[in-house]
Amino acid sequence: MTQDQNGPVSGERRVLSRRAVLTTVGAVPVAAAAGTLLGATGASAAPATINVSAQRQTIKGYGAMAHAAWIGDLTAAQRETAFGTGEGRLGFSILRIPVGESSADFGRDLATAKRAVELGVTVFASPWNPPASMIETFTRGSQTNAKRLRYSSYAAYAQHLNDFTTYMRNNGVPLYSISVQNEPDYAHDWTWWTTTEMVRFLKENASSISTRVMAPESFQYVKSMSDPILNDAAALANVDIIGAHLYGTSYSNFPYPLFKQKGAGKELWMTEVYYPNSNTNSGDAWPEALDVGEHIHRAMVDAEFQAYVWWYLRRSYGPMREDGQISKRGAMMTHFARFVRPGYTRIDATANPASNVYVSAYRGGNTVVIVAVNKNTSSVSQQFTLSGATASGSVQNWLTDASRTVAPQNALTMSNGSLTVNLPARSIMTFVTSLNGTPPPTTPPPTTPPPSPTPTPTVTPPGGSGPRVAYTMNSWGSGFTASIDITNTGTSAINGWTLAFTLPSGQSITSGWNATYSPSSGQVSARNVDYNAAIAPGATINIGFQATTSGSTAEPTAFTLNGVACTVV
Repeated sequence: MTQDQNGPVSGERRVLSRRAVLTTVGAVPVAAAAGTLLGATGASAAPATINVSAQRQTIKGYGAMAHAAWIGDLTAAQRETAFGTGEGRLGFSILRIPVGESSADFGRDLATAKRAVELGVTVFASPWNPPASMIETFTRGSQTNAKRLRYSSYAAYAQHLNDFTTYMRNNGVPLYSISVQNEPDYAHDWTWWTTTEMVRFLKENASSISTRVMAPESFQYVKSMSDPILNDAAALANVDIIGAHLYGTSYSNFPYPLFKQKGAGKELWMTEVYYPNSNTNSGDAWPEALDVGEHIHRAMVDAEFQAYVWWYLRRSYGPMREDGQISKRGAMMTHFARFVRPGYTRIDATANPASNVYVSAYRGGNTVVIVAVNKNTSSVSQQFTLSGATASGSVQNWLTDASRTVAPQNALTMSNGSLTVNLPARSIMTFVTSLNGTPPPTTPPPTTPPPSPTPTPTVTPPGGSGPRVAYTMNSWGSGFTASIDITNTGTSAINGWTLAFTLPSGQSITSGWNATYSPSSGQVSARNVDYNAAIAPGATINIGFQATTSGSTAEPTAFTLNGVACTVV
């Protein structure tokens, strides 16, 4: 994506002009005008079956881009709105930042990235250009000043990416991954890469980069950019994430059979989009915003992406308006981001039980999340039926329609794994319940205003049974998620805490939530974040992490909280 300016000036329109060509290279799903009927349905739809045992991709999260050099940094309050998970928050768990072209630019997005990490967010970075000293110009069609990386600078460029990674790590931001190039196949305003160049760099230089490597971030999910990587064993060995953008990509091109065939052990991320347009102040256009809800649904279900990342986080057409408030487009993302947390797994669901109704479902431990989009002009009675497990009890739910924005609704009741709800006209709803009748989880509290520094930890006095820990593991193939409940069984509050445990050999944490984890393997310490530093007497908090494993599914056998042995249940 190219730079735009603050306000409806030429830069914004130049983006629109650039995107206008997409209608000639790929069919763009067309948004219905506000007054257009989308095919009203009858009073009820076919049942939507949720198979909680049929697991698909592991979700890494949802998020957006911060780019202080182009549109200014987020304020402290806006960071809490973006990455907090309480009511009135976007709940984003991924932040994308740019790689500076020189070391003097490395710190531009540090403040926002650092706060995001403190809130458990995954941060990754994409470069637009190498340092100027590494670039040469050439003629590409009618473009006489096209830029590319000189082959003699490949090693130096890898070191540049490594230097940025090291700088961020040393300043409290461990990058989850770094990309080779933003949109190398539509680079009129930045640096071009051919597939041959990309594969060569990955084979010869990417192994020296000290974090996960992402490529190719094609602007339109052009498979001819990523196919050569998947088809070259040496290049594939040095890439960890296939990244893609979805500008103008038709839904029919969302599936990627070659990735499913050859991408074992790799991740598949959607790392940039705005949809369906970047019209000024379109963030609150209604019912156009519902197109974003369908777009996310199809990215998760049809394309099976593990991450969904918007372009600018704060923009008049983005998830956060210029005034820092959540837009209707942002609400669409929140219905996924706040409730489908990193480490959850998408599970099978009847994706399209009625015309213009879209359903996807996710599982994290015993928690099941269902997101339903109704684009019809009339309400739809929708039955959800769980298979592969039993569930009865309370169902929390949230609603966005023309007049409400991620508004919590009265709890519903699931009986014997079945729930029938009325989906209001032109709406999106998220439902959260628990298997086996256990209570549904609540989201962490808001973190605005910014919390005070973490207090000095207090130690529970000896005697009694000590704090209580419940460890729940959800494993698959080469990975697993762990959910940990910590209960204060004492009579006084715990103010600041560290939970210590030893991961069995072969297990390594890749990301976590509601705590900071160090190191990633062996004897691990999980330390509180700002919003859960205090645990009241009798209260329980939840933390968790995602990890890789060489095959071991053993669980830690002992835990201590502030040095006091815990009772494990």
